Amino acid sequence: MSSDDSMILRAPGGALRYPFDAPPMQGAALEVAPSVHWLRLPLPVALAHINAWAIEDGEGWAIVDTGLCLPDSASVWETLLAGPLKGRPVTRVFVTHLHADHVGMAGWLTQRFDCALWMTRTEYWTCRANVADVARAVPRDGVRFYRRAGWDEKAIDDYRGRPGWFGRMIHAMPDSFVRLEDGATISIGDHEWQVVVGRGHTPEHACLYCPRLNVLISGDQVLPRISSNVSVNPSEPDADPLGDWLASIEKIRADVPASVLVLPSHNTPFLGLHERLERLAQGVHRGLERLRECLSERRRAVDTFGVLFGGAIDIQDPTTRTLATGEALAYLNYLVKRNEARCEIDANGVGWYLAIS
Repeated sequence: MSSDDSMILRAPGGALRYPFDAPPMQGAALEVAPSVHWLRLPLPVALAHINAWAIEDGEGWAIVDTGLCLPDSASVWETLLAGPLKGRPVTRVFVTHLHADHVGMAGWLTQRFDCALWMTRTEYWTCRANVADVARAVPRDGVRFYRRAGWDEKAIDDYRGRPGWFGRMIHAMPDSFVRLEDGATISIGDHEWQVVVGRGHTPEHACLYCPRLNVLISGDQVLPRISSNVSVNPSEPDADPLGDWLASIEKIRADVPASVLVLPSHNTPFLGLHERLERLAQGVHRGLERLRECLSERRRAVDTFGVLFGGAIDIQDPTTRTLATGEALAYLNYLVKRNEARCEIDANGVGWYLAIS
């Protein structure tokens, strides 16, 4: 086990800095702090990868996030386990949040090594509920939700044709878990890690902060080059995840020092946490200001895409359309909750939004 504290990186603030020249190749690992190793797992989407982290934990490894469950995922993990992880066992699996690219192989790893899954309670049970939808028909509430957002019949038919897509990317989940709670301290190997919960991207996203190493495993809560999707979902159509997201930016700023090395789930490790949090908050407030101006006339959620996202998205792609709709509704709900806008439902079930003067 490495004890070279000279690897601990600190930054006084300012612009983001990227201390590593290149990510590890697939099937390899890179030590980014004493006992903390960076792995990359492939994704079949434009982003192409998710970062996972292996932390030395006694005679084995604690794994943080696991990648999607795809036909070749087990062989990818076997290569890592036999190669850079030196054939040592996995002692436990930490999952930052419920999305399939993070939890997808958690069940396989916990079964392979007879070890525990560690998640926050809300993320675990929400994931279990979403996986259970594999055998269900598309819910009526989901159709109502997307019709209210302004989807046309072709888009709704596409939605009807994609039941259970979430669960198909996740290996069978273990039937028990160890609960991560905000503020808790966990011993992993020679170091203590604090759980820092953020909200908005998902309901109870767990980040892991090690004060001694000055490292934050941020999951999707803080990413350096892209912003995390913050969406309203059909299961809670009146939710305010954007309010949760902004509150979490302030919470993380208060709980975690600016100097940490941030280990995100996508892109590369970086220095400049507080600068990035400020940019994320500014981006939200700029989007809200553009939306307020847009709502001087009645708009559906789909009518706000250009204002919020510009021409950078392909709304003909079903996944992109779904994410854009959820995020547009997050912005709209934020204004409605604060009495800055109202929504009226017409005879066809479509929601029309208008700023309140």
